[in-house]
Amino acid sequence: MDLTYSDEYVDFRDEVRTFIERHRDQAPIGELSRSRARLAWQRLLIEHGYTARTIPKEYGGYGAEPDILRSRIIAEEFSAARVPMGLADQGISMLVPTLLERGTEEQKRRWIGPTIRGEVVWCQGYSEPGSGSDLASLKTRAEVEGDEFVINGQKIWTSTAKEADMMFCLVRTEPDAPKHQGISYVLIPMDSPGIEVRPLVTMTGHAEFNEVFFTDVRIPTSQIVGERGEGWLVANTTLKHERGMLGDPNAAQAHLQQLVDLMREERADGDRLIDNPALRDRLLKLQGTALAMKFNGLRLLTSSARGEDAKIARLAVKLNGCELNHQIAALAIDALGELGLLYRGDERARDGGGWQWQYMFQLGMIIGGGTAQIQKNIISERGLGMPREPKTGG
Repeated sequence: MDLTYSDEYVDFRDEVRTFIERHRDQAPIGELSRSRARLAWQRLLIEHGYTARTIPKEYGGYGAEPDILRSRIIAEEFSAARVPMGLADQGISMLVPTLLERGTEEQKRRWIGPTIRGEVVWCQGYSEPGSGSDLASLKTRAEVEGDEFVINGQKIWTSTAKEADMMFCLVRTEPDAPKHQGISYVLIPMDSPGIEVRPLVTMTGHAEFNEVFFTDVRIPTSQIVGERGEGWLVANTTLKHERGMLGDPNAAQAHLQQLVDLMREERADGDRLIDNPALRDRLLKLQGTALAMKFNGLRLLTSSARGEDAKIARLAVKLNGCELNHQIAALAIDALGELGLLYRGDERARDGGGWQWQYMFQLGMIIGGGTAQIQKNIISERGLGMPREPKTGG
């Protein structure tokens, strides 16, 4: 097998490196996602095709044809240079591909451009207090009055709800239909009267999630993706892309490189951490897993370009990616010894205490977006064709 890049791709790699070197001073290191510098960087990346690369120009993207190797080269060079890539959030990584697959032409033209530019921030209204793993049992309802939906109910674990402009949300519009067939997928402005957002402080000490309450919230019936009662089908399109976002191999590779840099720079008893045989052995195992994820990502890109279902390769991404990110943070904390106990705010904390935050946050991600146990059931049943888990009586 010849894995050598042709001259075409060698030239493209040089082009990417030249762009990074020329514009490195504009890269928004540590900036908030909606800062002026971050949004300017996003526009620059779209203009040059380094993000939103295959989104059609008429919807605000770069408009390139899918090219697996060019996508891989972009990810590798930005990661190696420790320069941030394009924005990746629920709107860009989950809603935009859903609209490309299932949205109307008007919805694509209205929402995709502002979303990929970071001008419109979205949150996801799926989970409810009694409907997490069994999402189809959700009870938030939307009743039709004239040309409006009137929405009442509650969502929970809603990331970015307090900053979001819009929500893509699952509601029950057909109360008498079987639970999977009575759901609709609607788009809701977060400044609508009747919406209340309450932050939820997590074990990181920060409020990454929120509760959202709907009391007689009115939106036009045209704000629906797909048809009434087809929400479960549309939602599964979004969930497919959510798993890819949460288990993104490029993000894992960036975390791993940050860990390598830490272990090269930090010393214990005069020796570099990376020279400790036990720590180095753990690092190499994580590197092997990251490489496996990288090549699995190439498999997914190939399947996408061919219009094929990657099946088990796609189903394994979220489980493996979230567990790898947690293990990377765990090694950083262990390697730092007593310094690994220091959290944000302590002047001696390494990387601003980010490893401690990552450790707790990634532990939460193993649960969020479908727990590890649920993911294993999905892999076994849908990917491997094993018998479904028996249902208990009652």
